[in-house]
Amino acid sequence: MLVLLTIILYLGVLLLVSFLMGRRGGNDAFFRGNRQSPWPLVAFGMIGASISGLTFIGVPGWVIGIDMTYMQMCLGFIVGYLIVAFVLLPLYYRYRLTSIYTYLNHRFGTTSYKTGASFFIISKLVGAAAKFYIVCQILQLCLSHLLDIPYVATVVITLFLIWLYTRRSGIRALVWTDALQTLCLIVALVLILLRVSNMLGLTFSEAMTTVWNDPRSRMFEWDDWVSKQNFWKQFLSGIFVVIVMTGLDQDMMQKNLTCKNLRSAQKDMCSYGVLFVPVNFLFLSLGVLLLLLYQKLGLPLPEKGDALLSTIVLDGTLGVSCLVFFTIGVIASAFSSADSAMTALTTSFCIDILGKENDEWTRKFVHLCMFVALVLFTIAFDAIGSGSVMDLIYTLVSYTYGPLLGLFAFALFTNRKPRESLVPYIAIASPLVCYTIDALVLHRTGYKFGYEMLMFNGLLTYVGLLFASRR
Repeated sequence: MLVLLTIILYLGVLLLVSFLMGRRGGNDAFFRGNRQSPWPLVAFGMIGASISGLTFIGVPGWVIGIDMTYMQMCLGFIVGYLIVAFVLLPLYYRYRLTSIYTYLNHRFGTTSYKTGASFFIISKLVGAAAKFYIVCQILQLCLSHLLDIPYVATVVITLFLIWLYTRRSGIRALVWTDALQTLCLIVALVLILLRVSNMLGLTFSEAMTTVWNDPRSRMFEWDDWVSKQNFWKQFLSGIFVVIVMTGLDQDMMQKNLTCKNLRSAQKDMCSYGVLFVPVNFLFLSLGVLLLLLYQKLGLPLPEKGDALLSTIVLDGTLGVSCLVFFTIGVIASAFSSADSAMTALTTSFCIDILGKENDEWTRKFVHLCMFVALVLFTIAFDAIGSGSVMDLIYTLVSYTYGPLLGLFAFALFTNRKPRESLVPYIAIASPLVCYTIDALVLHRTGYKFGYEMLMFNGLLTYVGLLFASRR
């Protein structure tokens, strides 16, 4: 009952904040936040939007298989954020864009523009649903002993609440609700860390020393070039993942474009990029401490790393207080990524596909359709099932965001223009060729491409555009 009351109270606060921020609604507030968002607030809220419920649940479990080598990718993230701040943001502010894919229309034409936007919409629907799927499973476990409702009802109700507090003022409300959700997420993470440290008989500083000295705190893999965890693969993948999942992603860039000017947006991006690294270090540290606690209590490890944190919290081992913190953290991280995804999908479809930026009725109808689409995709993931969803997300990114990377790189670094009629075929062919090459290389050599496939995919799209272009 305490968990249910926590959820109700949290949702009530979110709806109140949304109502207060949404009194001046309309398309300008929904799409651009009236371009009045304070940059420190945007930067802080971006942490929660990037982390998602999947990170909160899944990243601690990564230490089981790959130790703390995910930090190599996080170091690459910093370089990626600098590139976004000083290469892409000036471009977007120069054109005063609402949807970032409008740049492709300025540079190439309508077909390329709609191709890029379509790839974003498909990628975001799949990615957001995959993240939300794992969170809904946890919520279902939290509430199953209180409410006898099916999984589908959990998905529908949760996404309906997100639709409810984003429908009036969209991005204007999200800037504030994301900051609130990030605060809740970080507080929950720190309190769970303190509880686990206490059960191990350690102070917080002693716990961090223990993590640092633990063999699973290994962060760097220099020697094994075949491994997906090789430093250069992870570091370079981290750079390009940020470029495509932040700089070329309407979901993440829409908040930055609500800042008053370019300088504010750049300060927001740089601050957020630096803060992202220590937050992920805390998640991985929690994973190491949880493994020590499992060992101390003689508990069997879960079959999936994604369940490392949720299993020990939901069975009551960490106590009622941790169950409450965990619930708040899961909901905060889930909502902060799903709400911005729903808003960004609405924005892109209205502006890029329909070309109706000022039609408020159309915007409201599309927003409702995106709610339905996310419900259907999330239910589909439950039917399909998955292993490590975090790994699945980055693998999907390698294929679906590659054409976007190639399109924007070609637009930025050449003065050529591709044949418009060939652009959709090149964008579709590139991930298909990548998948075929991956399968052939695995069959012939045993080597499995990791997240570096994103770079190869983007390069393949770039080369295809080069051959189909003129000055």
